[in-house]
Amino acid sequence: MKFLTYTEQRDTNQKFGFKIEDHIIDVNLAAKWVNEDQNDNTFLSIPGDLKSTLAEWDKFFPLLQELEKTISNCNLDSLAQNESELVILPPIPDPPAFRDFYAFEQHVRAARKLRGLEMHPDWFKLPIFYFSNPNCCYGHGAEISYPSNTDELDFELEFSVIIANGGSDIESKEAHKMIGGYTILNDWSSRDLQRQEMPLSLGPAKGKDFASSFGPYMVTPDELEDAWDDDHKLQLRMTCHVNGKLISDGNTNDLYHSFGDMIERASMNTKLLPGEYIGSGTVGTGCILELRPENTGGWIQKGDVVTLEVERLGILENKIV
Repeated sequence: MKFLTYTEQRDTNQKFGFKIEDHIIDVNLAAKWVNEDQNDNTFLSIPGDLKSTLAEWDKFFPLLQELEKTISNCNLDSLAQNESELVILPPIPDPPAFRDFYAFEQHVRAARKLRGLEMHPDWFKLPIFYFSNPNCCYGHGAEISYPSNTDELDFELEFSVIIANGGSDIESKEAHKMIGGYTILNDWSSRDLQRQEMPLSLGPAKGKDFASSFGPYMVTPDELEDAWDDDHKLQLRMTCHVNGKLISDGNTNDLYHSFGDMIERASMNTKLLPGEYIGSGTVGTGCILELRPENTGGWIQKGDVVTLEVERLGILENKIV
């Protein structure tokens, strides 16, 4: 299933829905409709937001699948809305935490080379991450303010999992039980601010502090069962266009550290909470820093439209203002 969080135009009340073809179904409205039309109150217990639903995912996800099945053969006119008429928020607008990993080898090699560094042998043993800002999350279609003290604004083409159920000291082989779904991530970066921080061995922080984009959907793992290859790698093309021009072209199968290993590392000695984002890090070719501005037409400017697409996960687009 494809879940999303949204508001209607000129309405600040957040809603939780799922996608059927080109239509968005309000979960709570659909549950009430089934109760009134079919005298079936089975679905009224589903919470009104995705984060609360993820807290008891093993209980509620089967109910959501059954709800989709129940209404799919009905007239959806009274339940469905056109996606183009909605304001799409991040799947989880207010995550408890956001950890972003550094798991694509090509990007890591390129970034270290720019700093005059070879690959550290421990990188291959240890999935590493930094904490980003959970309070500056933007959705598909949102405008992103150009950060101050910045002349080198960059995108980062990534994808992310969203934690379901939660837990501590989760083993990699059990981590699939903690994945509610996948979403696209743009880890916006001020390279100026980042360059100030990195030599001091504590970063990135302020260089990433101003915005992260997620969405448009949380796509559940069952939707992607046929996208895994024989090496247990997820095969999804990842691209970025800036003002319609193809800049980046990568694939999820280049991920060196699996999300299972990332979740094991992230949950060690602590507790992951439902609704947290675990980011992959940047795919190879997935940013201007790696490709170099002279090869891409320069850094991101005010007015630019940056469009990230991950096969079967959707399109995440933002304009810089």
